[in-house]
Amino acid sequence: MRVFVLNKRGKPLMPCSPAKARLLLKEKKAVVVRRTPFTLQLTIATGEAKQAVSLGVDAGYKHVGLSASTKKAELYASEVELRQDITDLLSARRALRRARRNRKTRYRA
Repeated sequence: MRVFVLNKRGKPLMPCSPAKARLLLKEKKAVVVRRTPFTLQLTIATGEAKQAVSLGVDAGYKHVGLSASTKKAELYASEVELRQDITDLLSARRALRRARRNRKTRYRA
């Protein structure tokens, strides 16, 4: 779990650990901006150093996995379940259309 951090002017910095966030809050070097997701804003001036973040996407048939990570730690990970009912819905629509076309109705060639 990571805590999001904003600098003194409100620009995003690299996330920190919950232990580091507790220390910053205890020493009055940061204030809580949001509770969900938990975000801190620093009250002191710091450097603007940021690490390179790489995004990984695993596009599967039933699930899609996402991961954002640096060389040291994983910052974000999620998995999305894709819909599996599309082919059944299309087949049902095709069957209804065929039944409608083949129905014996007046004034239709």
